[in-house]
Amino acid sequence: MNAAVTFANCALGRVPWRKFPVYVLGQFLGSFLAAATIYSLFYTAILRFSGGQLMVTGPVATAGIFATYLPDHMTLWRGFLNEAWLTGMLQLCLFAITDQENNPALPGTQALVIGILVVIIGVSLGMNTGYAINPSRDLPPRIFTFIAGWGKQVFSDGENWWWVPVVAPLLGAYLGGIIYLVFIGSTIPREPLKLENSVAYEDHGITVLPKMGSHEPTISPLTPVSVSPANRSSVRPAPPLHDSMALEHF
Repeated sequence: MNAAVTFANCALGRVPWRKFPVYVLGQFLGSFLAAATIYSLFYTAILRFSGGQLMVTGPVATAGIFATYLPDHMTLWRGFLNEAWLTGMLQLCLFAITDQENNPALPGTQALVIGILVVIIGVSLGMNTGYAINPSRDLPPRIFTFIAGWGKQVFSDGENWWWVPVVAPLLGAYLGGIIYLVFIGSTIPREPLKLENSVAYEDHGITVLPKMGSHEPTISPLTPVSVSPANRSSVRPAPPLHDSMALEHF
């Protein structure tokens, strides 16, 4: 559910680009529907708190429930660097958590560890910009608030802040992924592929079979069978031994 993480994985060759629009479309649609659900569930509470007016700024502003906005103590470019930095940390840690060669999280605990990671990022540095760290989390709800009645100020507020939670996480996730691959991933010993074994390569659908003749043929001793005269005609004679041994030349 993070377009920045999806972009970084595609840019670094871990996910095919053909899947990018499908993933992002699903992420945006899910986020938009989530914003609509929150609005419908808390519609009365929102209007009562704001006095019947849907405000973007001020003491009774409610647009911040759905998207991030630049606070007074931050400038536009400091906010940009903050979002890029946080998303870079997120992507770097995601690669570390899921790297099977780098002591990853225990199977079945990845979601819990990632959730704790997001909470730590928000608690430590989320006050500056609201830590969007995800275009899918910010832009679709912002579009919803524009449609629902907050107006075009949802895009113009904070020196046109709306584009920063879209662009900065993309750049930050890409740089964070590169930092992990260059400074951490490249130092981890990787297991070489053993082409002599029968290995199925799922990415290409190719199966590498063992080389023929690499093992000595196994010859089983013949077991004598007692045949009575009554059923001797129904038993087919065994082929000569030299004919069966010729099979190993095929």
